[in-house]
Amino acid sequence: MTDLAPVKRALLSVSDKTGLVALGQALAAKGVELLSTGGSAKTLRDAGLEVKDVADVTGFPEMMDGRVKTLHPKVHGGLLALRDNADHVKAMSDHDIGAIDLLVVNLYPFEAALARGADYDEMIENIDIGGPAMIRAAAKNHGFVTTVVDVEDYDALIAELEANDGQTTYAFRQKLAQIAYARTGAYDAAVSTWMADAIGEAAPRRRVVAGQIKQTLRYGENPHQTASFYVDGSSRAGVATAAQHQGKELSYNNINDTDAAFELVAEFDPAESAAVAIIKHANPCGVAKGSTLLEAYTKAFDCDRTSAFGGIVALNKALDAETAEAITEIFTEVVIAPGASDEAKAIFAKKKNLRLLTTDGLPDVLATSNTVRQVAGGMLVQDKDAGFIGLDDLRVMTKKAPTDEQLQDLLFAWKVGKHVKSNAIVYVKDQATVGVGAGQMSRLDSALIAAKKAERMAEAMGLPEPLTKGSAVASDAFFPFADGLLEAAAAGASCVIQPGGSMRDQEVIDAADEAGLAMVFTGMRHFRH
Repeated sequence: MTDLAPVKRALLSVSDKTGLVALGQALAAKGVELLSTGGSAKTLRDAGLEVKDVADVTGFPEMMDGRVKTLHPKVHGGLLALRDNADHVKAMSDHDIGAIDLLVVNLYPFEAALARGADYDEMIENIDIGGPAMIRAAAKNHGFVTTVVDVEDYDALIAELEANDGQTTYAFRQKLAQIAYARTGAYDAAVSTWMADAIGEAAPRRRVVAGQIKQTLRYGENPHQTASFYVDGSSRAGVATAAQHQGKELSYNNINDTDAAFELVAEFDPAESAAVAIIKHANPCGVAKGSTLLEAYTKAFDCDRTSAFGGIVALNKALDAETAEAITEIFTEVVIAPGASDEAKAIFAKKKNLRLLTTDGLPDVLATSNTVRQVAGGMLVQDKDAGFIGLDDLRVMTKKAPTDEQLQDLLFAWKVGKHVKSNAIVYVKDQATVGVGAGQMSRLDSALIAAKKAERMAEAMGLPEPLTKGSAVASDAFFPFADGLLEAAAAGASCVIQPGGSMRDQEVIDAADEAGLAMVFTGMRHFRH
């Protein structure tokens, strides 16, 4: 094997015809013989290029609706033969196998079929067999063969051939071989994951997680950590599929926090009311509903004005000019919304460091999917928390029942609490958070911190008392003792929503009755670690 390998014969067989003609023309201009199949051959011929059908090389026609066309020794022998091995060279001569120096293949559009919701039979027909087999063969023999699986590498291939007089370097072939194996790996992952879902296999023996790079990040959570952003190809509305209109590229923490913000605000139906969530370090520092986005933003901001500085703002409706003006009054890292008016974009354009992301809609918070978390030596896989609690699911556990208005605040607090790191305590009044306690080792501490924040905001805003007075409070998991509940009562809470299920539930219920609180159980918890 030498560093430079000439490209004299190429096999091009692609589902995505983007850039195929230009590539074929560039190869033909360098005297490369073109082999092809089916639609690819027709596209190249229609452009006036001379192409030899693979069927003419193998002596067998394409058959079985194209299922069998490249699975043949004259194809795989041409890809796998070691050019510096005398036995291989003799076998090629004895069996009339011509060397194939370049393979250009992209696979049947399985992922696209999955995204559009194709039925089982159509999905099966979109599983490529010959393509992955050829890719793996060519990539294995990268000492001599160049393998291209992505349209975005066509220009790099042409440049490589130009720079090396129709040859490719070993380093170039190595890089493309790695890309090729990653592509077939991701393809097989998509197929196996789909099939597990299709047959109801919740815990398959082997699970593969794959992604395609979207962005190489400046650093990870901290400057000494490297990081990248990969997407999984799903169409869920969110940070991975959003369009960025302005501002510098997103950081690791921006992406994480923006995802948390948008998933939270999607809990609130835009057909019912506007809603805004302000996130800091993946936790909400303010969430509110309002008759307008501006009202919702103002109420959310008033929950914790200090933490909102440098935060992420998510909206459940298209950003308007009035709300944009209000947001620009303080430093904000990212704003994400399902659309934005031209006037709002113009206002944001004056803040060059503010990133504006827009999506085609809101994520479906009830849709099921998997979440994956790496641990040492493995990974944890679970269903996304799509748990939903409505009015009919609530059980009144105290002598006093909550009013209709309190019930609405309780459900609002419950939805927010689902997105707060455990242990979570959320105080809500008039459909807006007024105190949030997150991520504490003790539920009592979360209740104390949330109440203290509310006190500080009352002082800063010149209010006669904290907004926790008369509020509804949510706990993401049961109160193991009465102390956390009593702390919420001391802060002024008038009603409580919690899962229940503690051995001391009756002790907590009795404490709520004694404090004059109304309390409902959900029977569902929302731990978020």
